Amino acid sequence: MKKNVWRGFIEIGFILFLFYSNLLMGEFERTGMGHKRGLVWALSDIFTTSNFTIAIVAAVIGYILVEFLRTRL
Repeated sequence: MKKNVWRGFIEIGFILFLFYSNLLMGEFERTGMGHKRGLVWALSDIFTTSNFTIAIVAAVIGYILVEFLRTRL
């Protein structure tokens, strides 16, 4: 049981990492403001409560989906 909980935290954390790294990369693309305003601005722009809520909900849904597929296949 303890192993499954740790695996869940690790998988959710990895999904969160991918979500935020994707947002950060988007700030430095051609249309993003990261080039003009800098890294500190980009970090403060992506770490908001609404982004965190979206990331947690998406990570939990992704974890549940992966676990469902892992047990079925």
